[in-house]
Amino acid sequence: MNNENEFTGADILLKALKDQEVDTIFGYPGGAVLPIYDAIFGQNFLKHVLVRQEAGAVHAAEGYARSSGKVGVLLVTSGPGVTNVVTGLTDALMDSIPIVCISGQVPSHLIGTDAFQECDTTGITRPCTKHNYLVKDVSKLSETIHEAFKIASSGRPGPVLIDIPKDIQFAKSKYISKKDISFREHRIKAGSKNVDKNFVKELVNHIKKSERPIFYVGGGCLNSGHQASQELIKLVNKTNIPITTTLHGLGCFPGEDKSSLGMLGMHGNYEANLAMNKCDLMINVGARFDDRVTGRLDAFSPDSIKFHIDIDQSSINKNVKVNFHTNTDITITLKEINAFIDSNNIDFGDKDYDNWWGQINEWRKKECLHYEQGDEVIKPQHAISRLYELTKQKDTFVTTEVGQHQMWAAQYYKFSKPNRWITSGGLGTMGFGMPAAVGAQMANPDSLVIDIAGEASFLMNIQEIATAVQYKLPIKIFILNNEYMGMVRQWQELLHGSRYSESYVDALPDFKKLAESFNAVGVRAKNISELDDTINEMISIDRPVIADIWVDKKENCFPMIPSGAAHHEMLLSKYDKENPENQEKGKVLV
Repeated sequence: MNNENEFTGADILLKALKDQEVDTIFGYPGGAVLPIYDAIFGQNFLKHVLVRQEAGAVHAAEGYARSSGKVGVLLVTSGPGVTNVVTGLTDALMDSIPIVCISGQVPSHLIGTDAFQECDTTGITRPCTKHNYLVKDVSKLSETIHEAFKIASSGRPGPVLIDIPKDIQFAKSKYISKKDISFREHRIKAGSKNVDKNFVKELVNHIKKSERPIFYVGGGCLNSGHQASQELIKLVNKTNIPITTTLHGLGCFPGEDKSSLGMLGMHGNYEANLAMNKCDLMINVGARFDDRVTGRLDAFSPDSIKFHIDIDQSSINKNVKVNFHTNTDITITLKEINAFIDSNNIDFGDKDYDNWWGQINEWRKKECLHYEQGDEVIKPQHAISRLYELTKQKDTFVTTEVGQHQMWAAQYYKFSKPNRWITSGGLGTMGFGMPAAVGAQMANPDSLVIDIAGEASFLMNIQEIATAVQYKLPIKIFILNNEYMGMVRQWQELLHGSRYSESYVDALPDFKKLAESFNAVGVRAKNISELDDTINEMISIDRPVIADIWVDKKENCFPMIPSGAAHHEMLLSKYDKENPENQEKGKVLV
């Protein structure tokens, strides 16, 4: 006799998604997930977005998560369906993006028999997920799903995968709601919620004593939530300390604020990298001291006392040894620092750091982002600058592909709000930006979403234009078309004697006609006189648009810390010469 309190595994999954307040899922059907798709057919709370390839689903889930602050969700079939998302899972793990991937698996009795479309999903994805599961008992499915969402969103966020055999999707059990689940805390790794008062006191005392302090802020500040950015702004305003952000930290502090030194790192601002090198107090807020920031480790900020706030204990003292650290959530810590300053009536007015700001302003006079724009050929820097000026009054989300255009976007597009900048940083995944824009537009239907792309990266997931057209998502693809794999060409010029081996992209499509073939809209700017009109036309069209912007083919991205160099040994233009010893070391590192 059927028990009306029991549900199939497929129905349990949908009830759990509803309980987790999931309203959007990205996926692609296949044999091992057909019971789940059949259940989706009979519900009305969940919007399913049909991508054109599973890689599009995982990057769309990343874009959705990064722009909304929610967990992104995707659904794929077994075998090639799930192996197609491995790159995206790795991307999400390296960039701390909370996603839950639900994959189908062959029936339990066929696991290990080399059945059709079978693969060792948990074995393959173990290194590229925060946690993964193979569900063997339908009675544990509810708990597994709820725990997966908890793990994905707690502590340092990341991807979690749930592999569900087809027979489990048909099997029946009772559903257990989220509120009735007791989580195993050793799996959650949520970080501490307790304020480290000694850390706070030491930090404030060191701020009072320092002469050359700097805030070095990363993506962890954004992952902590919007309040973390608000507390950070308060703290910077109280102390008058300069602030620089990593690639993923852009937007946590207003980019046009006088205290902002912009982005630091390999293609960061001269004044930001020099300030990091010469500071006597470095306050790291949610950054991980990665190699693109530190340069040669033995020369990284040698004279500074280093404080590190990071919820991920494994990031502490991993690459750079610090003097003081706390594993407490960033929002809680920054709030406590501000409260400590206020309750003790500490006034930093007498510490305006005039000499320090004077030195920084001298570095700023280098005008490291200066470029020469002629009357005809569009400089890529100018294209980004004009895009920013013509869109900055709108609620704009920017995704990118990976390469020179990504760095120019980080340099010339200024972000004033959190989570408006969505890019692949740690893994550097070409093909990320366009499906990520699909996810961001689904999460923010009334906002302007722009994918700043290079023509080579864009071609890697070009099929997702069809997804945008089907769901009437008015995303804009802004291609800086230089007919090269630009960053590869730049490295070949600087490190390999201008031997451009396989970096020229011949036989490119006509992107305007390509857009029209997808029933999207194509526009083009060939020279400087057409640029503003093309951007305005792109923005005004309430449909997916590909804007093909023809830019200088040989322009390089500066400033640049050559690989193997110290973080203050920067090239500001093509006329600067690199240390030959660093050049040889750099060939190994890029």
